[in-house]
Amino acid sequence: MRRTLARMAKQVEKPEWARVAEAFEASGQTQREFAAAHGMRLSTLQSWVYRRRRAAPSRAEAVRLLPVQVATAPAATESVLEVVAAGGARVRFAAGTDVAYVARLVAALGR
Repeated sequence: MRRTLARMAKQVEKPEWARVAEAFEASGQTQREFAAAHGMRLSTLQSWVYRRRRAAPSRAEAVRLLPVQVATAPAATESVLEVVAAGGARVRFAAGTDVAYVARLVAALGR
């Protein structure tokens, strides 16, 4: 940037403010530090950074949908769940067991 931001007139073209917001993004400074270092109001910088970020194209990866086929689960004679505690202890219990009970049991084993 040729001119310092402190000397910039209040009415500045949008492309120049977009460059200011871009310079902030590349600076590694906090918004407060950048605004103080360049003699500008924090709220002004925040506004233009917000506008630049909102106008930027999304960096999110495109969602790719895949076809699926729903199948029924094989019939299980017995549904058993297992919890492995951090210390290596294994607790097996039937599906439908009170979750709070299992949590207390695992916590007690971890002591």
